[in-house]
Amino acid sequence: MFRPKIPTMPTPTGHVTPPAVVEPTTVVPAAQIPSPAPVAPVPSRPTVQLTPGTALALVGGGTAVVLVVGAVLVSMLLAVAITGASVAVCAVVLRSLLASETKRR
Repeated sequence: MFRPKIPTMPTPTGHVTPPAVVEPTTVVPAAQIPSPAPVAPVPSRPTVQLTPGTALALVGGGTAVVLVVGAVLVSMLLAVAITGASVAVCAVVLRSLLASETKRR
C-alpha cells in the first residue's frame, strides 16, 4: 500500500530515421584583399557635458537625499529608544505594584 510505483521507461514509437551522412567539402581560399584603414566609430549617444550649474544641481540633490534618509533613520532610532524606555518604566511600575501587593499580605 505504501510502496511507491516506479514508472517504466516508455519505448519510442513511430518511424526512426538514421542519421544523415555529411560529406566533407574543400575550402578554396579567396584572393587576399587589403583591408581599409579603420574608421573611428561614431557614438550612438551624445556625450553628457557637465556644466557648473548641472554639477551644482547634482550635488544639491545628493545632499538632499542624504539628509532625508538620515532624518528618517534617526527618527526610527528615536522611536525604538522611546519605546524601550516606556517598556522599562512599565516593567518597574508593575514590579513595584506586585512587590507592594505581597508585602501587604
